[in-house]
Amino acid sequence: MRRDPLIALRPWESPEVTSWGRMPMNAVDRRNDALSLDGSWHFQMVPAPGASSGEWTRIEVPGAWTMQDVGDLPQYTNFRMPWGEFPPTSPTANPTGVYERSVDIPAEWAGRRIVLQVGAAESVLLVHVNGHPVGISKDSHLAAEFDLSDVVRPGGSATLRLTVIKWSDASHIEDQDQWWHAGITRSVLLYTTDALHLGDVTVRARRDGRLRVDCQVRNASGALPEGWYVTGALEGHQLLAQDTEFDRLNAEDMRVSDFLGEARLRTTVRDVRPWTAETPELYELTVRLHRADGSVADTSHHRVGFRDVEIRGRDLLVNGERVFIRGVNRHDFHPLTGRTVTAEDMRADLVVMKRFGFNAIRTAHYPNDPALLDLADELGFYVVDEANIESHDHAHEIADDPRYLAAFVDRVSRMVLRDKNHPSVIIWSLGNESDYGANHDAAAGWVRRHDPSRPLQYEGAAKLDWSDETVASDIVCPMYAPIEDCVAHALSGKQTKPLIQCEYSHAMGNSNGTLADHWAAIESTPGLQGGFIWEFWDHGILQRVNDGRPAGRAGVGLYDNGVAAPGHRWAYGGDFGETIHDGAFIADGVVFPDRTPKPAMYEHREIAAPVRLTYAQGVLLVHNRQHFRTLEWLTAEWHLVRADGGTESTPAELPDVLPCESAAVHVPFPLPESPEGEAWLTLRVTTAGDEAWAPRGTEVCLPQVRLGAGTTAAPVPVAGPPAEVDEEGLLVHPILAAPPVLSLWRAPTDNDEIGGMAARWRDWGLDALVRKVVDVRREGAGVTVVAEYATGGGTVRHEQLITPVAGGLRIEESAELPDTLDDVARVGTVFETVGGLDVLEWYGQGPWESYPDRSAGAPVGHHSLAVDELFTPYLRPQESGGRHGVRRFALSAPDATGLTVELGAPSQVSATRHRAEDLAAAAHHDELVPRPGCVVHLDAAHRGLGTASCGPDTSSQYLIAPGIHRWTWTLRVP
Repeated sequence: MRRDPLIALRPWESPEVTSWGRMPMNAVDRRNDALSLDGSWHFQMVPAPGASSGEWTRIEVPGAWTMQDVGDLPQYTNFRMPWGEFPPTSPTANPTGVYERSVDIPAEWAGRRIVLQVGAAESVLLVHVNGHPVGISKDSHLAAEFDLSDVVRPGGSATLRLTVIKWSDASHIEDQDQWWHAGITRSVLLYTTDALHLGDVTVRARRDGRLRVDCQVRNASGALPEGWYVTGALEGHQLLAQDTEFDRLNAEDMRVSDFLGEARLRTTVRDVRPWTAETPELYELTVRLHRADGSVADTSHHRVGFRDVEIRGRDLLVNGERVFIRGVNRHDFHPLTGRTVTAEDMRADLVVMKRFGFNAIRTAHYPNDPALLDLADELGFYVVDEANIESHDHAHEIADDPRYLAAFVDRVSRMVLRDKNHPSVIIWSLGNESDYGANHDAAAGWVRRHDPSRPLQYEGAAKLDWSDETVASDIVCPMYAPIEDCVAHALSGKQTKPLIQCEYSHAMGNSNGTLADHWAAIESTPGLQGGFIWEFWDHGILQRVNDGRPAGRAGVGLYDNGVAAPGHRWAYGGDFGETIHDGAFIADGVVFPDRTPKPAMYEHREIAAPVRLTYAQGVLLVHNRQHFRTLEWLTAEWHLVRADGGTESTPAELPDVLPCESAAVHVPFPLPESPEGEAWLTLRVTTAGDEAWAPRGTEVCLPQVRLGAGTTAAPVPVAGPPAEVDEEGLLVHPILAAPPVLSLWRAPTDNDEIGGMAARWRDWGLDALVRKVVDVRREGAGVTVVAEYATGGGTVRHEQLITPVAGGLRIEESAELPDTLDDVARVGTVFETVGGLDVLEWYGQGPWESYPDRSAGAPVGHHSLAVDELFTPYLRPQESGGRHGVRRFALSAPDATGLTVELGAPSQVSATRHRAEDLAAAAHHDELVPRPGCVVHLDAAHRGLGTASCGPDTSSQYLIAPGIHRWTWTLRVP
């Protein structure tokens, strides 16, 4: 049997071979005029390239085969390779998928150029047509095109065979923090052009209205015919003029040839509407290639945004303005299809980002589906477009390995060639976490020559010295740098480049602590311009619990509000039987796998709000925090919240405030007359009309200021029945299923576990405190209970003074922590209620979850939620559901029975159906069994969340110091 020549080349272990027979990348979009080959294909899986055939079945294209029940499952690793072979080799067991289908070639395509486009294949693609070898391609996240004109017959049928090899030398530079998949993950199509066609179109549009269009013209039949020419028209029928000076210079310099034609068109648009992320103005451009007789041979359509990007000093400027980059890292992801996403999926992603204040995307860590950039142009996002290069496990070795030189340049250059006409792309990125070497410098040199209109960045280039001007990065873009270090650099006098973190504030589980502090430093420090949160998605795959397989496309509708339906769960690393994996580290996004926003999103929304309020010395200011837009697109309403439960509302007239400016407005309500009258003024800001990303009336932000500080009078003791305690000094009360005791522990967050705090707390024994009553003293109707808790860090002394007051009990507590317990999770009280209390009403911050270092986005008000809605379903169960700054709350049953608690000071409160040990013991939510009553925590102090799973821990101000902590609360029943 004749051996397949493509297999004989062993391209999966030849890094020097980036392609064979593949056409050059270009920016001419053929998607709208193509014949789609998406749908059901014949498929077989074989154990290695060139192995004997397996059984034929059917598979959907596009779609990762790892999500389609063919026997090869997803695997998650962060930076470790999933096998031990060193670059450039791959394992002997190498799943290989063979796709086949027949295609009828339209008869009217006779005499035309016929091209196959495979949108993405992971990781090596071999193409055969009618048994003939056609080509090879690598790069799992860029399209590959092959000219089939010589191997298919118009009017006949052709058999396409696409062989996809999972593991290869390319896998070593596609070692990103994500699921490993395989297969054809983007659309496959056929298109046709005239032999005389546009080879490429480059659009350069400046904010002053100047437009230049460079065209490359090719002829598949041989030499270019005489007399061809190119025309261009902008919307409104504004014609572009042929650049005759360009033609003359080309002729003089003998830059013309028989096989490549070049043409340049120019025009200047008067009263141009510039493109920015706030004002994404686009113009339709049509470029036509004509034959000598004037007939049209080829056409290319583009949406043009007029904008400039430059670096001036240490500032990144868009249209001459220094802009804050409020970014998020984004993967192509879907919980049912893995890496295959539709345009509708991507629009939904961007709509959520836009509604929560993000204005920038980093395509981590590869070029995303091309439709994403169309949407970013339309909806308004600044994009850092990142090449598909990450050699994390072998970064140092590969960065200077000449065998990989071609791959680095190929991946970067093809990304630039594909995406260069998108106004949303403002920065090119050379890749991620691949050390720094000659291969990066070579790729950077190509970009600087081809596209000098944009800066480029690479974190690894500036990693060792932020002040080094010689490296291949125009931006200092560190990962998870402590904000103190960033501020110190900006104030050092050595900063010469913008500092924009490519990753910061790791969103794993209950996280994103100190986000507001981070942005306060950025906004107040020249030289700091923002960064990109890691990341947008929790990459949980919907998994059937009964057989452990991905739910696949049949899983539509089996999740809601971040929760998987019964019989299903969100799978993370290790859930598919892999022995090499990195667990729940894949669940590190600001949205759940179904795109439900996590509470941290509301924090970001308020920090990034276009409108802010300040109130000082009787002056109320409205601030426009945008760079280019006035407030005319917004409408608003004032809301006043009083501590006594009173609320008032009135329409607000937003002032005419220019970008980055402020205006004083009248306080719309009378100020509190007494110092006890705490009052909060909130401006509910909504869209005044329909936006591309939000219908009229969509809530944009809720800025809030306090008008009156307020004080709370202590309840007066009254004569009545004495407080009842048992022989251990524990409070006995009919509404309580478990008495109030000291709590120093929380179910560890991902940050607690990975940051090492949880291990320290367990070593101290805080997860299993043993209480020893020391003294019980009666004083009239009251009782004082003294208890001690022995820990690995010393003894904690806890006192409770329980005093009857009108309608209930006042509990004054103190806990003395020895110096060795210098960082505990919480200091407070935990108790459990009887069953049936299903609704929590509270006065404090909300309505969404908030914590001491993540509370800027939760306005003070009167809130109410069902207890089951208070709990946040992070993929790995952990501490959640807390509300910060609570002054009082009530837990009630449908018959209005229940309890109320008044706090002596604003406190951290939670009420859920789970004890901390329940959460800590579970790996997934399907393992949790809700308790009938409520587990209630009242914390005098609660440790901040930080982002220590990958990045800085919380700031020192949010740690719990040793010493004496005091808190007071009053328990009443209706």
